[in-house]
Amino acid sequence: MLNGLNHITIAVSDVTKSFDFYVNTLGFTPKAKWARGAYLSLGELWLCLSADNVLSGGDYTHYAFSIPGNDFDEFAVRLRTAGVTEWKINKSEGKSVYFLDPDGHKLEIHDGDLNSRLMACRDQPYEGMTFF
Repeated sequence: MLNGLNHITIAVSDVTKSFDFYVNTLGFTPKAKWARGAYLSLGELWLCLSADNVLSGGDYTHYAFSIPGNDFDEFAVRLRTAGVTEWKINKSEGKSVYFLDPDGHKLEIHDGDLNSRLMACRDQPYEGMTFF
């Protein structure tokens, strides 16, 4: 079963400006930054800033929920059986299902965490990626 919020990804029009705001104004801890994004943390919260056109509902902004790996496949079948609309195919580390709620809000279940993502990025970093 779901056991918490996994991470939040926010579409931003200017990575440098947003990075500065979240780190220096709000107190997030920087973990990694690259040309088109950054990974930050605040307590247990993992926040991803992703360069994109900032449009209501038309960008990469979504909310991800944690799920243990041993529950993932069964829960993914449950979602698909319920007829959810999948809005993206997973291309990154860990298992994910990206789906819409009844109002079209973008959601995800994910069995990885910030550390597993950073380890994968150390092997294959994004363009211009810097680790902190």
